Amino acid sequence: MSCFEDGSQKELKNQTATTNSNSSSSTVFPADKFDIDKKLLIDPKLLFIGAKIGEGAHGKVYEGRYGNQIIAVKVLSCGSNQEERDVLEGRFVREVSMMSRVKHANLVKFIGACKDPIMVIATELLPGMSLRKYLLSIRPKRLDIRVAIGYALDIARAMECLHANGVIHRDLKPDNLLLTANQKSVKLADFGLAREESVTEMMTAETGTYRWMAPELYSTVTLRQGEKKHYNNKVDVYSFGIVLWELLTNRMPFEGMSNLQAAYAAAFKQMRPSLSEDIPPDLAFIVQSCWVEDANVRPSFSQIIRMLNTYLFTLLPPPPPPPEPAATVKEAVPCKAIITESSARAKGKFAFLRQFFTMKRTKTI
Repeated sequence: MSCFEDGSQKELKNQTATTNSNSSSSTVFPADKFDIDKKLLIDPKLLFIGAKIGEGAHGKVYEGRYGNQIIAVKVLSCGSNQEERDVLEGRFVREVSMMSRVKHANLVKFIGACKDPIMVIATELLPGMSLRKYLLSIRPKRLDIRVAIGYALDIARAMECLHANGVIHRDLKPDNLLLTANQKSVKLADFGLAREESVTEMMTAETGTYRWMAPELYSTVTLRQGEKKHYNNKVDVYSFGIVLWELLTNRMPFEGMSNLQAAYAAAFKQMRPSLSEDIPPDLAFIVQSCWVEDANVRPSFSQIIRMLNTYLFTLLPPPPPPPEPAATVKEAVPCKAIITESSARAKGKFAFLRQFFTMKRTKTI
């Protein structure tokens, strides 16, 4: 049985054939160009690719199977000439390297990679939809505030892990955030534009997706393709600020603007999405601190996590469940008494924080 199935079989075979016609090698890329640990490679004979479930600028994502495991299969583009192939090959090697060594509960799990006959990255398949699709499906309704903050914390924890390992994602946006099956949590995917950070590195400007890109990725003079520019991991913090705004408002950032208009407005006019008065001031402060113009002033993800958790303490507890039948309630009286006593202690414990935030709300941001 072929490694490729269904509608993707013909398309992927055509990719391989096109590349092979421009190369004397019998494979898509010479094997010695790849610098990937053999332990990370999977057996293409056990890999089956089915229906397409997503597409990006540099590849397509399919539902697939590796052995008995259902997976997501990202097939990278091969390029139309040797120069493009070298660039895409470098991106492939970099993405595999970073995904294989950075592990976290809120990062999509890496399974393995295949370099021949085409470049493939296999990851866990999340049956839930992307955050982008989910927000669209409930629009104009907003997320419950606890759900929104829960998602934001998942994202912030994933980004904290990446930054702790010297990795800048550079393409943080709702399309790259995937919901679990029960829609209780979010995982970050797609390391295609991720880069390792170093103090002296000059990194390519104008990466990522315009509406979520930090303004320092632009210049007052239009950058030529491939031109280099300094920036650091705070570009991810800016993108997180835009995503957090979306979680709170369920609106598209820079509504009514094209992608380029949105980029120009953010970079040259210092415009940001509007913050409505019904957004809690403490959350508005977090959003604004993330997308402030001066990257050095933006908080780290560790600080963002602390601020979000602190705000959670100020929220009233969720409404109690409906009462149980009288007989069951009678049996549970001792337990209920314990819970009431515990709640009283917790109320006293966070009294200071509640008073602190009540005072802050009286101030204008």
